[in-house]
Amino acid sequence: MSSFTQLLTFPPPYSLPFPSNSSSSLQIHHPSAAIIHKHASPFLSRTTSTTTSSTVTSLVSTATTSSAEEPILELPSPSSWVEHLRSQTQSNLFDEAIFTYIKMIRAGVPPDNFAFPAVLKAVAGIQDLLLGKQIHAQVIKFESASSSVAVANSLVNMYGKCGHIEGAYQVFERILEKDQVSWNSMIATLCRFDEWELALEAFRLMLLEDLEPSSFTLVSVANACSNLRRRDGLLLGKQIHACALRKGDRRTFTINALMATYAKLGRVDYSKALFEFFDDRDMVSWNTIISSFSQNDQFMEALFFIRSMILDGVKPDGVTLASVLPACSHLEMLNTGKEIHSYALRNTDLIENCFVGSALIDMYCNCKQVEKGRLVFDGILRRTIGVWNAMIAGYAQNEFDEEALDIFFEMAAVSDFLPNAITLSSILPACVRCEAFLDKESIHGYIIKRGVDKVRYVQNALMDMYSRMGKIEIAESIFSSMDVKDIVSWNTMITGYGICGRHDDALNLLHDMQREEKSKTNDDDESLILKPNSVTLMAVLPGCAALAALVKGKEIHAYAVKQMLATDVAVGSALVDMYAKCGCLKLSKRVFDQMPIRNVITWNVLIMAYGMHGKGEEALDLFRRMVAEGAKNGEVRPNEVTFIAIFAACSHSGMVDEGLNLFHKMKDDHGIEPTAEHYACVVDLLGRSGQVEEAYRLINTMPPNFKKADAWSSLLGSCRIYQNVEIGEIAAKNLFSLEPNVASHYVLLSNIYSSSGLWKEAMDVRKKMKEMGVRKEPGCSWIEFGDEVHKFLAGDASHPQSNKLHEFLEILSQRMRKEGYVPDTSCVLHNVDDEEKETLLCGHSEKLAIAFGILNTPPGTTIRVAKNIRVCNDCHVAAKFISKIVDREIILRDVRRFHHFRNGTCSCGDYW
Repeated sequence: MSSFTQLLTFPPPYSLPFPSNSSSSLQIHHPSAAIIHKHASPFLSRTTSTTTSSTVTSLVSTATTSSAEEPILELPSPSSWVEHLRSQTQSNLFDEAIFTYIKMIRAGVPPDNFAFPAVLKAVAGIQDLLLGKQIHAQVIKFESASSSVAVANSLVNMYGKCGHIEGAYQVFERILEKDQVSWNSMIATLCRFDEWELALEAFRLMLLEDLEPSSFTLVSVANACSNLRRRDGLLLGKQIHACALRKGDRRTFTINALMATYAKLGRVDYSKALFEFFDDRDMVSWNTIISSFSQNDQFMEALFFIRSMILDGVKPDGVTLASVLPACSHLEMLNTGKEIHSYALRNTDLIENCFVGSALIDMYCNCKQVEKGRLVFDGILRRTIGVWNAMIAGYAQNEFDEEALDIFFEMAAVSDFLPNAITLSSILPACVRCEAFLDKESIHGYIIKRGVDKVRYVQNALMDMYSRMGKIEIAESIFSSMDVKDIVSWNTMITGYGICGRHDDALNLLHDMQREEKSKTNDDDESLILKPNSVTLMAVLPGCAALAALVKGKEIHAYAVKQMLATDVAVGSALVDMYAKCGCLKLSKRVFDQMPIRNVITWNVLIMAYGMHGKGEEALDLFRRMVAEGAKNGEVRPNEVTFIAIFAACSHSGMVDEGLNLFHKMKDDHGIEPTAEHYACVVDLLGRSGQVEEAYRLINTMPPNFKKADAWSSLLGSCRIYQNVEIGEIAAKNLFSLEPNVASHYVLLSNIYSSSGLWKEAMDVRKKMKEMGVRKEPGCSWIEFGDEVHKFLAGDASHPQSNKLHEFLEILSQRMRKEGYVPDTSCVLHNVDDEEKETLLCGHSEKLAIAFGILNTPPGTTIRVAKNIRVCNDCHVAAKFISKIVDREIILRDVRRFHHFRNGTCSCGDYW
C-alpha cells in the first residue's frame, strides 16, 4: 500500500461510490451517483451493433456532405495518418484534427489506440458531445480499443469537458485496470462539476489502490480543498502540501495551485511565503500572487508585487492587469491606473481583452472619471456581459442615473445579452434615484419575472432600494425572509436604518450581527462569516456620529486598527467625521494626519468639522493646504462639496469677506460653477452676519433655473435671528409654495411673529400648519452613558429617571437665577403666562440630557449631547450658566454646529 494512503483522512460526509478494488461492482449510495444512473444515456449503457453501424455511417456521411468537393488526403501509411492527427491535436488545431480523422476513416484506415486518444482530445477541445458519443460508438466497435486504458481515459476526459458527468462516470466504472491517468481524469471531472467532496474521496480511494499521485492529481485536489469550508480546507490543503513535499514535487504549476488554494482560504500569508521560497516562477505564479492580494483586499501588496514582477523582467499580461486594476480602483490611485492603461494601449492583445476593459471601466468610474470609463467602453468592440455590467455599475455608482438606465435599455435592445442578476442589482440604485423613472417598484416585478428575486445580492440591492425610498418596512421584510444572509445583507440593512435616521436600530443590528457571527463560526459557507468589514464600519460610524456615541465609536476605531481597516480611505474618512461630530476635534485631526491616503471626501469632512466647531480660520488654512497639495500631485482637488463646507465654516465664524471672496473666485480659480447650494450657503453667510437685505438681493440674482428652496430657508432663519418680519414673510411665502409640507418653515415664521409679540399672526401660522396636516419635528437629544445611548424628547416623561431629572433642573434653575440667569420666554411659541413658559423651557430635551449627564457621571466628566434641531436661545444661555455652576465642560451639537460651554462661556461667542 502507498505511503500516501494514511496521509489524508476524511470525515464520514466525504463518501463516494467508487469501488474499493477495480474489479468489484459499483454500489450506488450517493445522491450524485443516483442522478448519474437515473439519467444515464441508453446509448452508453447498451450499444448494439446496429447502433454502432448507424452512428459511424452518420459520422462519415456528415463529413462527406460537408466536404464533398474536397479531395481525400493521401498519406503513404496508416501510421502517417495517426502521426498527422496527433500533431494537429498537440497544436490545438482541433477542427483540423477531427476532419483528418474523418478522412482517415474514408480512406479505409482503421483508427487504433493512438488515433482514438488524439481525436477524443480534439472533441474535448471543441466540446462537441454528440460527436464525442459517435467516436465512443466507434471505440466500442473496435475490441482492442475498447479494452485500452488510454482510450478509456480519453473518453472520461472528453465526457467531463463536454459537460456529461454521467458518461464520464460510466466509462470510468468500466475500466478494469485503472491507472494514474484514469483517476486524474475522474478527479478533474468531479472538480469541473464542483463535486469537491467527491473529488477528495476519489483521491483517497486512488491512494488505497496503491497509485502515486502526480502533479496533475495534486493540482486538482488542491483546487477541491480551496472550495471547502475554511477550517477543513486549510487542514486538508496543508496535507496536500505535505504530500507534494514528500514527493519532492516542486514543479511550478503545483506551487501555483497551492498558492491559489491558500489565498482562496484566506491565508494569503502562506501564498506569499510559497511564492518567495521558490525560484521557477512563471507568469501564472506572478498572476496568482497578485490576484491573491487583490482578492483578499491587500491592495498595496498587489501593487508592490506588480512592480517587483516588472523589475524581474516579466511582462504583465491580461490576467495581471485585470488583477491589479481593482487595487488602483479601491485605493483610488488614478495615476497608477492610467499608467496601466497606457501599458495596455501599447499592447493590442491587452487593450482588446474584455477582462482588462471591464477592470479599466471599473477603475475610472471608481476614481470619479466616468467619462474616461465610457471612452474605454466605447473602444471595446466585442463586449461581453461583464463589460456592459461594468459600465452600468460605473454610471450608477457615480449617480449618473439617466445614463445608467440608457445603457441598460441599450444593452437589452442591441446586444445579444439579457440582463442577469449582476445587471439588475447594479441598475437598482439608479432606478430609485432617477426622477424620470417613475414606477420604481416595477423593477422589482421585472426581477421576479426574470427569476432572480431569490438571488442573495439582488435581494440586498432591493433592500437598499426600498430603504432609500423610505419604505424601510419592506426592506425589513426582505431581510427577514432571506434564507441565508451574508455580510452584505447585514451591511445593507444597517445602512438602510442609517438612511432612514434609525441610528439606534443600526447599532442594535450590529450587535445582532456579532451575535449571529458567534453562532455561525462553523458554517460551511465561508461567504457567510459575519465579521464586520470596512463597509460595516462605514455604515455604523455615521450612527455613532449622529447619536454622539463616542464610546461606541472608539470601540469601532479600535476594531478597525486591530483588523487593519483603519488605513482604508473610506473608513478613515468616516472616523474623522465620527470624532468631529462627537465633539473630539483633536482626535478627528489626529486620524486625518495618520491616514496614508486621503481623498476629497477626507479633506471635505475635516473642513466641515472645523466649520461646525466655529474654527473658520483653521478651516480656511486646511482648504489652502488642500489646494496646494492638489496643485502639486494632482490627486485631490476641491469639488462642489468642498465649497459648501468652506462657506459654512466662514458663516459660523463671521468671516463674511473671506467667504464672499471665495464665492466670486471659485469658477475662475478652481473651475467650479456655483450651484444653488452654494448660493444658499452665501445667503446664510450674509444673513447670519445681519446683512439680511443683501442676502435677499443675492437670492434675486440667482439663475432662474436654480432651485431656491434652500436659499429661502437660510434667509428665513436669518430673519428669525434678527426678527425681520417683512423679509421673513416674503421668504416664508416662497417656501410655502415650494415646500408646503416642511414643518420648519411654519415654525420659523411662527417664531418670528411670537418673538415680535404678534401672537395672532403666530396662531394663524400654527392653524394653517394644522390644516395642512404638517407636524413639527419634536426636539430630541441623545447622550451616551455606558453601553447605551439615552434619548430625551421635549416634555417627555417616559425616561426611568424623568422625575429625578425634573427635580434636579428645578433646583439648578434656582441656583442659575442667583447667578443672573433670566429665562428667555420668547422661545416658547404658546401664548401662555410667563410661569408656564418657564416650566415648558425646563422640559427642553437638551436640558434633560445635560441633567442626566450631570447626575450619572463622575464630577469633571465632559458631557456630550447631540440634538436633532437647532438649540434654542434659552437653552444656549442656560448651558453657559450650568457649565459654570457644576464646573463641567458641556459639548452640545445641534443640527448646524457645535457649542463648547466652559466656565460660563460658549465657543461660538454667541454668534450662531
